[in-house]
Amino acid sequence: MEISVGRVPVHYVEHGTGRPVLVLHGGGVDHRETEACFEPALAGAAGLRRIYPDLPGTGRTAAPETLRSADDVLDTLLGFADEVTGGVAYLLVGHSAGAYFAQAMAARRPAQVAGLALVCPLVPGVRDVPEHRAVVGSGKLGDEVFRSYFVIQTPEMLERYERYVAPAAALVDEAAMERIGERWALTPDRAPGHPAAYAGPTVVVAGRLDSTVGYAAAVDLLGHHPHASLAVVDDAGHALPHEQPDLLRALLAEWLARAER
Repeated sequence: MEISVGRVPVHYVEHGTGRPVLVLHGGGVDHRETEACFEPALAGAAGLRRIYPDLPGTGRTAAPETLRSADDVLDTLLGFADEVTGGVAYLLVGHSAGAYFAQAMAARRPAQVAGLALVCPLVPGVRDVPEHRAVVGSGKLGDEVFRSYFVIQTPEMLERYERYVAPAAALVDEAAMERIGERWALTPDRAPGHPAAYAGPTVVVAGRLDSTVGYAAAVDLLGHHPHASLAVVDDAGHALPHEQPDLLRALLAEWLARAER
């Protein structure tokens, strides 16, 4: 499916009917990773329309020359949310860089966001990032990208990587990512952590062994989200949605219940 936002045709897939849930993936992948990780957790809840877009420059969503910064990407995502939800208040989920944009979207449009879930979030002020290490496996399975992403390195995790993560690499518009990356930080009045940060039902989930963004900066988000629950999960890295699916499902179920109330 596709919705045009300005000059950007945003590709997405969706499942179910009911309240919209917009799920944003991280960098270098496309909707297939978030769909694989979050659909098992969200599909069991009644009355949810789960929407998984490809972010600009990934998957089947192009990033025209008019997109030159993170602010431009944010505007595109806000426009997409307006169009795809038809103005209905929606739930918002983000993983990694997708969580960076999700925070900003919720801060900009709090009345439109019924709940916010941030998983392994990229946030300003990343610090104390641990060195990468495997906690399960010999460290010899798969390619270097797999070994640097997963801390649980089993044949099952390798199969997930090869099926849902690796195929997206060939579809990334590297020139667009480089162009946007030169202005990757959102301007201060639009960035996560601005005084207008989101006050609705929130859950923050971080991997204690996350060697991409760490977990320390995620803990700081409690100061910006007065109704946030926080879980820092041991034996999980940046690939936490793959590595700890049962725990993620339970945390999202509790968050969904709070959002419904």
